[in-house]
Amino acid sequence: MFAKERQDAIAALVKAEGRVTVTSLAQRFDVTEDCIRKDLKLLDSEGLLKRVYGGAIGTTIAPERDVSKHLNTHVAEKKIIAEKAYEYISSGDLVFLDISTTNIALAELIATGNKRLTVVSNMIDVLRILARNPMVTAICTGGNVNLEFDGFLGATALAMVEPIRFDKAFIGALSVDLENDAVTTFDVDDGLLKKRVVTNASHSYLVADARKLSTDGNYVYARMEDFDAFITDKPTPALRKQVEALGTKLV
Repeated sequence: MFAKERQDAIAALVKAEGRVTVTSLAQRFDVTEDCIRKDLKLLDSEGLLKRVYGGAIGTTIAPERDVSKHLNTHVAEKKIIAEKAYEYISSGDLVFLDISTTNIALAELIATGNKRLTVVSNMIDVLRILARNPMVTAICTGGNVNLEFDGFLGATALAMVEPIRFDKAFIGALSVDLENDAVTTFDVDDGLLKKRVVTNASHSYLVADARKLSTDGNYVYARMEDFDAFITDKPTPALRKQVEALGTKLV
């Protein structure tokens, strides 16, 4: 099979199946994984697919945007990430938890823990959970209510966090694109608030499960080096090498 024929076949597979992996393609076409990566790079440049960690997805594939629909999905993975994140929090910290279903799992740990904290959040469910613990001072950013996000966004929310210097910030993402070193969301207001908090925090942590490596967002709010660590559920050696090459550590 000529290279062009293989590339056409790969593009057709992505269109039909939505996503492919480098390993499966290498086996399917009996070529090296490096050869497949070069094919994917070319097809990406032609707009026929989107390269992601470990493979590629179709250019029309978009993750579900309604946060409420993710509340009860991938619970085990989010719990793993939350347990790791909780270890970074110390009594007396001023913490920010942004709109992220993973941060709901972290809020549950804070609510049942014994650390005296002040936590600022723009996510409704996070604030509701934190209110259970009298040792936690939960502060709402305020702003425009966005039910799709289960939280508050807009100029008021951004103005509220503008002067605050957080000790720790735990930030979610719609996608983590390691090929292009881009941490993204799909909403400008959400991205602007995330970016401001990351800038203001003494220590910021990206919390995202491995699925986010295979999704695609359209508003870049940070690079990997902007975070002290990327906390995820499947820190494989290959992923660690790629993340560390971009200037942060993998947890």
